[in-house]
This record gives sequence, C-alpha cells and structure tokens, in this order.
Amino acid sequence: MSHFVIGDVQGCYEQLNELLSIIDFSPTKDHIIFAGDMVNRGNDSLKVLDFCLSNPNSVSAVLGNHDLYLMHLIESKGSDNCLQQILECDQLDSIYSWLKSCPLMKSISIDESKEIFYITHAGIPPIWTFDEARKYSNEISNELIHNPKSILSNMWGDYPNLWSNDLKGHERNRLIINYFTRMRFLFSNGALELKTKSLNEAGELIKWFDLTEKNLGANEYILFGHWAALKGKTDLNQIIGLDTGCVWGGYLTAIKLENKKLYSVNNNENL
Repeated sequence: MSHFVIGDVQGCYEQLNELLSIIDFSPTKDHIIFAGDMVNRGNDSLKVLDFCLSNPNSVSAVLGNHDLYLMHLIESKGSDNCLQQILECDQLDSIYSWLKSCPLMKSISIDESKEIFYITHAGIPPIWTFDEARKYSNEISNELIHNPKSILSNMWGDYPNLWSNDLKGHERNRLIINYFTRMRFLFSNGALELKTKSLNEAGELIKWFDLTEKNLGANEYILFGHWAALKGKTDLNQIIGLDTGCVWGGYLTAIKLENKKLYSVNNNENL
C-alpha cells in the first residue's frame, strides 16, 4: 500500500481529481490522508467530502480550522454562503459523523523505512512531546464525539495562548485546537501569536517548526498544511509544508510517504 498526504484542498475538487489522476490513486492499493481544510473558499467543497465518504477504507483526514468551522455551523444550524450546499445536502448527517471521526493528529509508520510521519493541519508545538500531542488530539476527539455542541461553540478566541497542564475545560480545549489548527508563529517560550501571518511582519516571532525541529528523531517527520504563504518551503528536511495555495491560484500538493516524492497540480482557474 502507498500512502499519500494532500495539503489544503479547500473545495478545489477539480484540482483534487487531477492530482488523484497524476498519482494514479487506486482505492484498493493506496491510502489518502488530507492534512485538513478540505472545505471552504473553493467552489466544490461538497464534492470533496463526497469523495471522502465514497472511499471510507482508503481516505482519512486530520481536521483543519475550516473543517471545524463547518462542524460548528452544522451543530449550531448556522449558514454560510460558501458552505451552504453542504449544510443543505441530504448526506449532512453522514458528513458530520465522518468529520467527528477525524482527529487533529495522525501518525503513519512506514515499515520498509522505519520512518514515522506525524500529520496535523498547522503543526506541533515544541513544548509537547509527540506522545503528548497524540494524547491531546485524543482528548479533542473524545469531546467532539460526546460533547460536540459544547466544544464547538467554545473553541473561538486567541487565549489562553501558552500551554499549561493545569488548563481545564474550554480553555484547555481551545488552546489544543489552536495549536493544532491555527499555529504559525510562536514566542520563544512556545506561546502562540495568532495575529501575524506575513513573514515580513514577524519581527522577533519564531516560525513554530524552527523550534519543534529539535524534537524530531532521525526517522521522524512532520507534515502540515495551513500556511499558504510558505508555498511549502520550510528549509527543513524533516518538516514539510503541503499548503501551496491552491485556492489562491497556486498549487495542490501531495507527498508519497514511501519515497517522499512531491506531486503538484496548478489551479489555473484562479490565476
């Protein structure tokens, strides 16, 4: 079996379909993992989710911030012009159940190379071990299954922004979600700074992966999306960005885990 991780699709189904053709995806011999933000902004979010639900044994995902926003709309019976087709579709219950089954972090082990790939939407902060990150991801998964309305209605906000094991309840859940789905820049102590997006405006802020790199063993990798401005470039061999800005007129990118080969298709529609 071959494993492919795909960056932010954000409703760009035509480009996804083209990328699947390029990698010669076969549901019987391959597995696709989406690195979050499957929906929103693009024109065909429902088709992307239909593809996921139509291939339950060969497609999985981690949640991104836009996916969580859709879940909030479903739970609160809200509306959004870009996502309305999903919110009014017949298969909404199945979509919601599938999204609730998606974690914030996945790890894939490749037997042949003994390599481990950690997959999240925005990344993993340096103040967590990978075992801790998995534990915190599981905490949120449990809440999404058993208390979805509570966690989804209370996940908004930028604070608290520094992890403490003493955090409880909504503050704890909010910070875990923000680290996994919104993180870009950090302060040197690992605190989140969520206002800044541009590399030119970062000042003394630090890109999260420049701090987390030291936690990786020789055969460990982190794959993430979320940060289109990077165009996939981290300048690090073991931390690989996959959001190459498809919905903004850039590219949709996949990586094959067995050989770390990258595949991309251009979104000519938005150029």
